[in-house]
Amino acid sequence: MVLAALILILSTALFFFYLQGTLQTILRRQFDREYFLSIVKANRLEFPAVREALEEMNAPFDSLQLQMSLKCDFRALTYLLRNAANVNQRYSLEERFVMLCFRLVFVSLITRRWLRLREKPAILKLTAILQYFANVVGKRINSVRFGNLSAFDYLLSL
Repeated sequence: MVLAALILILSTALFFFYLQGTLQTILRRQFDREYFLSIVKANRLEFPAVREALEEMNAPFDSLQLQMSLKCDFRALTYLLRNAANVNQRYSLEERFVMLCFRLVFVSLITRRWLRLREKPAILKLTAILQYFANVVGKRINSVRFGNLSAFDYLLSL
C-alpha cells in the first residue's frame, strides 16, 4: 500500500515536471522580432507594465489588481489568437497547452496568495505566457498584407 502511494506521488511529480519542461521549451521559442510590442500598444495590454514593476521594485503590490489585469489580458489575447489572422479560427495544440498552463499557474497564484507564499514567480510566469501569446498574434498579423503596408507596420504607425 505504501509502495503504491509512493509510486503515485512520484508519477504525479514527474508529470508536472514534464509539463513544466514542455512549457519552458515553448516559451523559449525565438521570434525574429518583438511582435508583442505592437499588440500591447494597440490593445492596451498591461502585462509588460506588471512585469517591469515587479522586476524593478521590491515594493508591495496589490495582488488582486494584478490578478485582474492579467486575467483581462489573457482573455483579450486568447480572443485575438482565435480571431486575428487565423483562417481556421481554432487554437493549435500548442496554444491549448499553454492556455492550460496559464490557468494552472493562475490557480497556483490564487493559492499562493491565500497561503501567503511568494507570488512574484507565479506572476512573472504568467507575464511570460502572455508575452508568448502576444508574439504569436503579432507574427500572424504581420503575415497579412494590406497593399504595400503590412498589418504589423500599420499597428506600429498608430
